[in-house]
Amino acid sequence: MHVGPGLITGVADDDPSGIATYSQAGAQFGLNMLWTMPLSFPMMGAVQSMCARIGRVTGKGLAANIKLAFPPYVLKGVVLLLLIANTLNIAADIAAMGEAAELVTSINRHIMTVFFVVVTLAAQITVPYHRYVFYLKWLTLSLLAYAAVLFTVHVPWKAVAWRTLWPSFHLDRNAATVIVGVLGTTISPYLFFWQASEEVEDMRLHAQAKPLSQDHAAGFTELLRIKWDTWGGMFYSNLAAYFIILATAVTLHVAGITDITTAVQAASALQPLAGSLASLLFALGILGVGLIGVPVLAGSASYALCEAMNWQWGLERKAKDARGFYGVIAISVLAALAIQYSPIPPMKALFWSAVVNGVVAVPLVVIIIIIASSSSVLGGFAAPRLVRYFGWITAFVMGVAAFYMVMPF
Repeated sequence: MHVGPGLITGVADDDPSGIATYSQAGAQFGLNMLWTMPLSFPMMGAVQSMCARIGRVTGKGLAANIKLAFPPYVLKGVVLLLLIANTLNIAADIAAMGEAAELVTSINRHIMTVFFVVVTLAAQITVPYHRYVFYLKWLTLSLLAYAAVLFTVHVPWKAVAWRTLWPSFHLDRNAATVIVGVLGTTISPYLFFWQASEEVEDMRLHAQAKPLSQDHAAGFTELLRIKWDTWGGMFYSNLAAYFIILATAVTLHVAGITDITTAVQAASALQPLAGSLASLLFALGILGVGLIGVPVLAGSASYALCEAMNWQWGLERKAKDARGFYGVIAISVLAALAIQYSPIPPMKALFWSAVVNGVVAVPLVVIIIIIASSSSVLGGFAAPRLVRYFGWITAFVMGVAAFYMVMPF
C-alpha cells in the first residue's frame, strides 16, 4: 500500500503542537472554536494542493521555485522565517514528547527528550522515510480516541451543530490569538515546503516519471491523484482536529479547565473513555504524531535551505550523498533540544509555536498563489481559479486574525 504525500502531510499536520492548540481552543472557548475546522478545510486543501502541483509540475521544491520567480531577498527571508519557526516548533514538540513519556514512565522528561531526539535523527539518517512513516502512521490512529470520547460523555449535539455554524464569542486579543494558533497549526509553513518536495521525492522513486512540464500526457492522471491524495489527507487531519476541539470542549471546558499548562491536564480529556489509561493513550498519541511530525519539520527546513544553496537533498538519499541535507536536519533538531530547557511549560510552548506559524504563513501563502498562478512557471498546469480564490481567502483570514492579535483593542 502506497502512502501518498498528501496523507503523510495530513497526518504530520496533527503534530503535538496541533493537539495542544486544538485542546487549548476547546478548553478555553468550549464549542465556540469548532467553526475554525470547516472554514480551514478548503483553505488548507487549496494551499497544499497548490504546493503539490508546483512540485509535481516543475520537478523542484518550493524554495527552488521561489528562487526562480522572486528576487534573492525574498528567498532568504522565507528560508530564515521557516528555519526559526520550525526550530521553535521542533523544540516544543520534543519537549511535549518528553513530558508525555514522563507521564507514563516516570523517567525524567529531559532524559526522554534526548532519547527521542536520538531516535528520530537515527531513523531519518538510516531508514528511507517512506518505510519509516508507513509503520509509524498506525500510532496516529490513537487520535481517533478523541472521537470515541464523544460516545462516553453527554454531547449537546444541537449546540454543537449551531456553534459550528454560528459561534458566540467576543473577538478580542485572546480570541484572535487562539484563532491564529489554530489556523497556524492547521495551515503551517513547514507543510508547504514538505508537500512540494515530497512530490519530487515520490517522482524520483519511479524511474520513468518526469516532471509534468516535460510529460504533458501524464498530467490528467497525476493531477487527479494529487487532488484525491491531498484533499483526502487534509480531510483526515481536519476531522481529527475537530474531534479534539469537541472532546476537550465537552470534558475540560465543562469541568472548568480553561487553560492547559501540563500534559496531565491535556490527557484528562481522554479520561471518560480510558479511565486510568488516559495518560497512556494521550502519550501514545503525542509520541506517534511527534515521531512523524519532527522529521517533517526538520526535513522541510532542510529541503528549503538545500534548494536555496543548490545542495544535494532528499530523505531517500543516503547520508554520504547528501551530507549538507542531513547536517541541517541534525543541527535544527539539536538546536531545538537546547531550547526545550526554557522555563516555558511544554504545552504552552506548543501553543505559541502554532501562533508563530500562523503569522509566518501569511506572506508564504501569497507567494505560493503567485507561483501557482504563473503560466511561465507551470505552463498549462497553473492552479484552477477556484483553488486560487481559496488561497487568497486563506491569506486574508489569517492576516486579519494576526492583525487583531497584535492590535491593542
